[in-house]
Amino acid sequence: MENLIVSLLSLYSFVLIARALMSWFRIGPDSPMYSIARVIHQVTEPVLAPIRSFMPQTGSFDFSIFVAIIGLNLLVIPLVRAIIPG
Repeated sequence: MENLIVSLLSLYSFVLIARALMSWFRIGPDSPMYSIARVIHQVTEPVLAPIRSFMPQTGSFDFSIFVAIIGLNLLVIPLVRAIIPG
């Protein structure tokens, strides 16, 4: 069960990175990537919106993705240590 949780959290980290990379490009409704971008936005926004609400404004930079990835790593590391005794 822990392996599944670790895998899902790692996958979510990659989705967050994909969202950060996609934010560098303008993806309009006529783009072939629009449906993928929309799904990634819908999957990540429930986690990022609360983080953004307590972070200070930093102009055009959105650091909520970095905070979310750090938070996910703080969850994954103890799970990996529980799975792999060392």
